[in-house]
Amino acid sequence: MNIIIHDLSNEQFHSLFPKINDDVYIISDSGSIRHCIGCFGCWIKTPGNCVLKDGYDDMGELISKSKKVTVISQCYYGCYSPFVKNVLDRSISWLLPFFKIRNNETHHKRRYQNNMELAVHFYGENITTEERETAEKLVKANCVNFDVKNYHISFSNSLEKLYREVTDI
Repeated sequence: MNIIIHDLSNEQFHSLFPKINDDVYIISDSGSIRHCIGCFGCWIKTPGNCVLKDGYDDMGELISKSKKVTVISQCYYGCYSPFVKNVLDRSISWLLPFFKIRNNETHHKRRYQNNMELAVHFYGENITTEERETAEKLVKANCVNFDVKNYHISFSNSLEKLYREVTDI
């Protein structure tokens, strides 16, 4: 299974990607996502699942079943859009509360052993050089935290260019 996490409107998404493969799970903003409250319930109370029951409570488990996660996000000051950031925050249950040392840094152990690929496609009309650099550092740090070894980052100044970047969906 492949996962697409995006912040496009339904109309934008379907006009850019009218045909999606059957093995693709799409995560979009239904308006019901709640912010991670940092309670660690996904680690302690309900291991692997968020305690907030809003339809986004199984993000960690979903990611554990994916071969590839594609993120399509507007670039907000070198970061993900608020919705995409929420989804990634709610995916923390993909990891365990225990630590291990990787590259002389302390990181959480993985709950699941799959090795997913990550593709992050940022879009926006006026993404500055500083925002690009910040976004690249953010994605690289996310890859270290989620133990992702194969990743790709792109930047598009229009939705049409974005479509050309994400043709393998």
